[in-house]
Amino acid sequence: MDHTELRHADGHRIRTLCRAGKWAGPTAGLALGYVQANLVIVPRDLAFEFLLFCQRNPKACPLLEVLDPGSAEPQSVAPGADLRTDLPKYCVYEDGRLVDEPTHLRQWWRDDFVSFLLGCSFTFENALLEAGLPLRHIEAGCNVPMYCTTIACQPAGVFAGPMVVSMRPMLPSQAIEAVRICSRFPLAHGTPIHFGNPESIGIRDLRQPDFGDPVELRANEIPVFWACGVTPQAVAMKACLPFLITHKPGHMFVTDLRDAALES
Repeated sequence: MDHTELRHADGHRIRTLCRAGKWAGPTAGLALGYVQANLVIVPRDLAFEFLLFCQRNPKACPLLEVLDPGSAEPQSVAPGADLRTDLPKYCVYEDGRLVDEPTHLRQWWRDDFVSFLLGCSFTFENALLEAGLPLRHIEAGCNVPMYCTTIACQPAGVFAGPMVVSMRPMLPSQAIEAVRICSRFPLAHGTPIHFGNPESIGIRDLRQPDFGDPVELRANEIPVFWACGVTPQAVAMKACLPFLITHKPGHMFVTDLRDAALES
């Protein structure tokens, strides 16, 4: 399946391809103009604590929808969709360890699961592209680089750990424009949380992201960092959570919402 062809697809088209096993790659640059979302699934006995974690850490975990226990249909953002099959890939964690990366959740699903959909930075990328700002991972046809930081999230019960950030290289003037644009999307991580020196937030080597792929940092560019919805994966590993399911980093759920629906 041609990545370029899918840039102008809608959310339903991307989900249909995922459900049929015809797309298992990253969703950056796909279905431009449609809101993409991070997925977190927890057992019901952890759902309240994770909801509290999201409320305390809205930059990293901006809530779009919370489903009823056992439900896999996000009726608000994509009626008729199925969170068990409609993402390219998933990550399954047990006791803080990644144990599986399936393309569907049929064999893992339980009736006590509560699913959370969180805003994603891919949502504002179309606005950045329209403004002529560079997105190196899309240019390179790879996944956005993501890094664990030394920035501690506000804990909630068992959910405690570091914030994860995504990074996009820009010239300083472009970074200022990105702040203006991203301020319109508070439910998609909003404005960047850090510019410049990565070591000040605990990132030792930009060439070795914890998730995703490295991208080139060119002359006079600075790294620009946004809070990232992969934070729950880092928390799961740090806190050794007994069980958690998420999307595979960069392999998002594409909704039926248009980006304008998240503009403040």
